This record gives sequence, structure tokens and C-alpha cells, in this order.
Amino acid sequence: MIIKTYQSYIIKTYISLLSQITLIFFGLILILNVFEEISYFKNINVSGFYPILMSALNSTSLLYAVFPFIFLVSTQFFFLKIEEKNELFLLKHSGLTNFNLIKLISIVSFFLGILIITFFYHFSSKLKHIHLDIKNQFSNDNKYLAVVTDNGIWMKDEVDNVVSLINAEAIQKNKLINVSITQFTKNFEFIQNIETKEINVKNNDWIIKEAEISKDKINTIYEKNLVLKTNFNMEKINNLFSNLSSLSLWELNKLKKDYKSLGYSTLEVDSHTLKIYSYPLYLMIMTVFSSIIMINIKKDKPKIFNLILGILLSVVIYYINYFSNLLGENEKLPILLAVWMPQIILILLSLIGLVKINEK
Repeated sequence: MIIKTYQSYIIKTYISLLSQITLIFFGLILILNVFEEISYFKNINVSGFYPILMSALNSTSLLYAVFPFIFLVSTQFFFLKIEEKNELFLLKHSGLTNFNLIKLISIVSFFLGILIITFFYHFSSKLKHIHLDIKNQFSNDNKYLAVVTDNGIWMKDEVDNVVSLINAEAIQKNKLINVSITQFTKNFEFIQNIETKEINVKNNDWIIKEAEISKDKINTIYEKNLVLKTNFNMEKINNLFSNLSSLSLWELNKLKKDYKSLGYSTLEVDSHTLKIYSYPLYLMIMTVFSSIIMINIKKDKPKIFNLILGILLSVVIYYINYFSNLLGENEKLPILLAVWMPQIILILLSLIGLVKINEK
């Protein structure tokens, strides 16, 4: 398909504004994040370079999260620009309808969305992973770690100078299933090994109903209702695996398989993956929605009005997304509906707005 001169101009103008507003948002995110990192490192003896580095590593992930609102605001400024120069009138005089204009920039948004999830998301997830990895080195929580592998869930814990290496085959509600706990001194001298079929991990004090305790390779002690003090509870275990923005699509698929082998809920992974795959369409819908608002709004409104309107709409859409995701993760709604419901609402509003759009 040959792109006409006016189409090329529209695409270049739209992408140029999108780039400028993206840089503005990135600068704001970077600055605000620096203050947050300074607050984190204020009691840690590190150079002043660290907050800047950590902010830079984290900002791309935050930028990815606000891209839908960047597209919304960019579309507003695109219409303001072509209105100011009477270019919209000239484009209409050349035979371009409002519908065709919206279709053109929304298709551009869709393809930019594909590029974002293909390249930018992968890049931002890697930087987020480095950010979390560095931060963990300075965290007081570094003494207890957790990871999911093909051999189940592994945790390292330290309480009262006793280091515990914990391996469980599966997680069911508030219980770890088929658990092996090996305990050492801080110098990694063997203390004992604990084997059990299940442990209640709802609270930090784990309750082991039937434990097989071995302090050497010969004798085994059987103990009932053993209480093990730990730094972990079910909420903390869940939170350790909740930062999915640091994982690429391939890593998310692997994590989902590992979760399934553990019997661990894959709802969060499914929700996060669906949101990534639907991202290009989401950006396209935001562009259409913003276009309809700008075409229907009175032309004599000041720029500040449009900016405030864009911010208010972004806040409303953010909270609709937030509550929808919350309902999905709490299994109040099917995960597919929870992810798509905000977009369906925007699609319906856009379809209503598209009625007689060429008459505006």
C-alpha cells in the first residue's frame, strides 16, 4: 500500500509528538524515582551515584506501565496541533474524514504497541531484574531468599544464627507439601534435618504436625506439633513471586510451568501475560478514545483544560484497571474478563462516540 503525502505527514507529526511527550514523562519518572531511591539509601553507606543508577534501571519499567496514558495525552496534543494551524480543515478539504484520521493514527499506535512489547518490554524487564538484584544486596531481608525451580520451591532462612535451607514439592493454600529442612550454624556446620509431609505456613511460626528429625545418619526422632520460627509466612511467600515486571515473556512462560508443577496459583502470571499480549490493542483503544474526545470537545478550550482532562481520564482508567485486576486475582472474576473488562468499557464508549463522527 502506497502511503499518500498527507498520510505520511500525519504519521510523522503523531510519532514526533509521541516521542516528545514520552521523553517528558521519562524525565519526570526519572526525577521522582531518584527521590524515592535517595530515601531508600539514606541510611546505607553508598556513593551518591547509586540512587541515580537505581532510578535509571527502574524508570524504563515504570515508563512501560504509563505508556497507555502517554498515548492518550499525545493524541490530545496531536489534535491541538493540527487544529491550531487549521491543518484539520485542510485535511478534510482534501477528502480525509474524521474516521479515516482516527483509523490512521490508531493503526500507528497498534504497530508501535507491537514494537513496545517485542523490544522495549524485554529491555525494561532486564533492567528491572538488575535493579531488584542490586537492591536485594542492600536489603535487610537478604538473609532470607526464595526461588522456584524444577525441583520445587527453595528457601533460605536465618533465625537466631541458625540457617535453614527449605525445599518443598508443592504449595496448597497455606501449606507446604513434602518438605525437607536442613539446618546449619552460621559457619555451615550441620545441626539437623527435618522431614515432614506438610507444614502450615500461614504465620511466621510454622506448625509441623509430624516431623522426622535426624541429627546424624543413624538415629531419627519423631516429634508432633513442632513449631519452627521463620521469617516467612504465606503472604511473604506470595509477595516474593509477585514482581513479574522483571521477567521477559519467555521467563514468564517458564515460571508458569514451574508454578503448575508446584501446585501454586498461576493467576498472577496469567493476568500479567494477558496484559502484555493485549497491550497493542490497549494502546490503540486509548488513541481512539482520546481522538473521539478531542473531536467532540469545543475548540476554544485552553491547553491547560485538555491537559487536566487527560490527567483525570488517566486516573479514572487506571483505577478501573486496578479494581478489575484485583477482582481477577481474588477470583471474583474470570482472569480473561478481568484483563479485558476495562478495554471492553473503553471500546463500547468509543463505538458510541464514533457514531456520526464525520459530522463533527
